[in-house]
Amino acid sequence: MRKKRKVKILRIFIVLILLVFITLLFLFLKNNDSSNKNSKVVKDSNKKDIKQEKKENVSNYNLRENEEFISKTKTNLNLTKYNGAYYVDGVMIVNKSYPLDSTYKPVNPYKPITSDYIYGEDYLEKEVMEAFIKMKTEAQKLGYSLKITSGYRSYNVQVDLYNNYLNRDGKEAADTYSARAGYSEHQSGLCMDINGTNENFLNTETGKWVNENAYKYGFILRFPENKEDITGYNYEAW
Repeated sequence: MRKKRKVKILRIFIVLILLVFITLLFLFLKNNDSSNKNSKVVKDSNKKDIKQEKKENVSNYNLRENEEFISKTKTNLNLTKYNGAYYVDGVMIVNKSYPLDSTYKPVNPYKPITSDYIYGEDYLEKEVMEAFIKMKTEAQKLGYSLKITSGYRSYNVQVDLYNNYLNRDGKEAADTYSARAGYSEHQSGLCMDINGTNENFLNTETGKWVNENAYKYGFILRFPENKEDITGYNYEAW
């Protein structure tokens, strides 16, 4: 009789334990489901916040079709990428940090680009070439002679140029005066070397005139003296 009672009590105890376990499991699953839902809401909310933040960041700049907003610069300008090139508030930037895509070439060249391997003055952007012609014409009136000795260089041309310097002088030296393919402003069609590569060019009468008047035609000296830590390249007077 006592045995039967003990067995019955044991069964009741086991049932109670099972009920408690099931109840706790149910509560755990319910809380976990609630937590997952809250987590999903937070993630969705974060995505919306990020999109909203991105929208607010670029609110003072009108993106062109297919132009991608990258980030704000340290000076609160808009860094974007468009057609294979980086821009800061709509102005193209090409340097050791922001390269051009290998397929990039001048959008509106003075002379049609018909090959992937071109090195020449006539393939600059039309606006740039026309500005140079105006500067050249004014210089001629004053007795100064200007000529472009290196204008547009395609990506593939720059591959060969840089590799030649690399093999000759080593990477550390080459990087002080030559750009890797994609990182050269010459590929943009917006820059040129004038009258050779003479370091004394700005000390000549022609160079002095260029230095004092180039800005009137939209040009600047890209790699000035004692600015190597900023530009990343040695001084280039030309």
